[in-house]
Amino acid sequence: MASRKAGTRGKAAATKQAHRGSSNVFSMFEQAQIQEFKEAFSCIDQNRDGIICKSDLRETYSQLGKVSVPEEELDAMLQEGKGPINFTVFLTLFGEKLNGTDPEEAILSAFRIFDPSGQGVVNKDEFKQLLLTQADKFSPAEVEQLFALTPMDLAGNIDYKSLCYIITHGDEKEE
Repeated sequence: MASRKAGTRGKAAATKQAHRGSSNVFSMFEQAQIQEFKEAFSCIDQNRDGIICKSDLRETYSQLGKVSVPEEELDAMLQEGKGPINFTVFLTLFGEKLNGTDPEEAILSAFRIFDPSGQGVVNKDEFKQLLLTQADKFSPAEVEQLFALTPMDLAGNIDYKSLCYIITHGDEKEE
């Protein structure tokens, strides 16, 4: 009986620790984003126990075609949660990762500098030259990768308002 109680206490402590994620984490995301995170969490939580564990990660990788993931890599992922990873902790981890993204208005303001006519577009070739030569220079491969995801108008100009939305909210297109 004593060992059963100890086991129950251990589970309760783990659950309590898992719930310690920021109570404000849900206010960081829109309801649609939270739903998408729930779907992602559900896909990763292979055994459906509400906690992401090493076997869940290994099975998820396996389903994605990567069968030999080093134990250290799986352990490092789990250690980011600093305890059991339930949905709240999962959401908190994403919030921390995405926290470095500037607000949409700040990004739009930066693009407006390159759009003196206020049409909501910037010239692709001019922008490419800036990316390759200024500040934190992009490699040609990085520029091509960016442009593959960047909304363009019929003239080949960058629709920066749509791009800013994608940066701050994710791509809404169905794949």
